[in-house]
Amino acid sequence: MKKGNKFGVHRVIEPSGVLPQAAQKIDNTMRIYRNEILIDVLTLNIDSASFTQIKKTCSSDKRKMKDMIFDIVSKRGKMQNPVTGSGGMLIGVVKEIGPDFPDKDLKVGDKIATLVSLTLTPLKIEEIKDIKLDTDQVDVKAQAILFESGIYSILPSDMGEKLALAALDVAGAPAQVDKLVKEGDSVAIIGAAGKSGILCCYQAMKKCGPNGKVIAVVRGDKHKQELLDLGYVTDIVLADATNATDVYEKVLDANDGEQVDVTINVVNVENTEMSSILITKDTGVVYFFSMATSFTKAALGAEGIGSDVTMLIGNGYSKNHDQITLNIVRESEKIKNVFENKYL
Repeated sequence: MKKGNKFGVHRVIEPSGVLPQAAQKIDNTMRIYRNEILIDVLTLNIDSASFTQIKKTCSSDKRKMKDMIFDIVSKRGKMQNPVTGSGGMLIGVVKEIGPDFPDKDLKVGDKIATLVSLTLTPLKIEEIKDIKLDTDQVDVKAQAILFESGIYSILPSDMGEKLALAALDVAGAPAQVDKLVKEGDSVAIIGAAGKSGILCCYQAMKKCGPNGKVIAVVRGDKHKQELLDLGYVTDIVLADATNATDVYEKVLDANDGEQVDVTINVVNVENTEMSSILITKDTGVVYFFSMATSFTKAALGAEGIGSDVTMLIGNGYSKNHDQITLNIVRESEKIKNVFENKYL
């Protein structure tokens, strides 16, 4: 048994010299190196932007979606949507552990959720059992490889695996909110009614306190009512996130004529960059969590209006992000109920 590169470079087939995430094709032979683990995969949680694109292309036809997912994995050796470039994450059971894998506490039989993207995870699917059109989840019979550098979370015993997977899939977003939002801040969350949006609203309210504001930007009355029922926002704006001037006028109206300190963008559609930038103060921060974000549109758009906002790209990893997010589900019975109704 050979020892592989810490970052999985030994799995790259083409082009040479890149890391697995940037590779067009990786080796998905399910035979581990000394510093890898083998996982029997139960469920894939496809990234929202990717799942939306697949579903739209296939007109929500599950058979066509299965064929498309199979095609992507067979060509690339991993689940990386060639249109969105994004992947997702998985849950599974540890089947084999290489002798040089660094975590000596991990055991065969442990049920884990990977916290690295499917865009760099060697994957081989034998069967797609079902596709959950409303939750972005794909039940499979498959295997995957995790490199030495790969991060994961052992699934908690106090909640269902699908519930934990749904939360951990977007764990990076509320964890970044925890770092970015301060007492008294005004915060706008674009796409607030989605899975990551709800978690972000809760954490933003917790961090900004009674003197702050959390303004939710959602598109429809249904989403507005869901957020009202949860009670984790101070204001709700109904607007199309792709209509920058409309979002700008309505958010400023909700924030006493002022731009906000922090904007969190968690929508899964394109062309929402300028809405986020326009509503944020020059001294403020925009956090783009969505994989539908265009760096070019954001950078040139901010330059074009003379905006000096700090823009952060949505790194899905933040220290202790899994525990921060799982604790939100533990603390909020309302969020737990919403997630259970959707994902269990």
